[in-house]
Amino acid sequence: MSISTQTASAGTTGKEAPRHPVFATTHWSLVLSACDKSSPQSAEALEKLCRACWYPLYAYVRRRGYSPEDAQDLTQEFFARLLEKNWIAHADQSRGRFRSFLLLVMKRFLAVEWHKARAQKREGNRCCVPLPLDTAETRYANEPAGTATPEQAFEKQWALTLLETVLGRLRADYEQDGKGTLFATLKPCLLGRRESQPYAELGAALEMSEGAVKVAVHRLRERYRERLKAEIANTVASPADVDAELRHLFRVLAR
Repeated sequence: MSISTQTASAGTTGKEAPRHPVFATTHWSLVLSACDKSSPQSAEALEKLCRACWYPLYAYVRRRGYSPEDAQDLTQEFFARLLEKNWIAHADQSRGRFRSFLLLVMKRFLAVEWHKARAQKREGNRCCVPLPLDTAETRYANEPAGTATPEQAFEKQWALTLLETVLGRLRADYEQDGKGTLFATLKPCLLGRRESQPYAELGAALEMSEGAVKVAVHRLRERYRERLKAEIANTVASPADVDAELRHLFRVLAR
């Protein structure tokens, strides 16, 4: 599973302006908002942060050899302690990638506090953020067994979660414009090489000319690139790191 690196890494050439700011409210900017307890947006920021990051961490814990039940408990407890002890306040955007910070905190949690989590197992749910852990094992079971390390499992799920987020926002853009069917039909064109796309077939399905389909696909890819780079920009220390992180994520997906 991969979205063409050519599609993802090419520079934006279209004239259409991005609908989302480059540093939208996610990841590092969420961290900054979450740390400011005086802000009324702090609780909302923490909830968004937990919901965005829980599954890659669950996959990491499972790959470490914990049972599904223990992995659910540990993931829930991790976020409970993240909130209660305000570990997020120690995050430093200037030190690099948010995914690296989050994984480091989880490693420390498992090394130092896992026994506390087990002692409190199923003793009520102290985390104020409801995580859809009931779906976690179903998702994990669909992953190929392979020989990936826990770190590789985390990075893969991080990359996939990021791509799903970008596609979800792009879908919402098209649906808001009344073009939901167009997006659903052209979405497969984000995969693979341009010359292999069945533009004529798509045109017939959409009642558009082949030329009009090519233009629509070009615009879809431009908008996808904008949002992908914007989302990645939220997870790194500076815009200068975006391209390097983009290449890294596609190397992860190509394994």
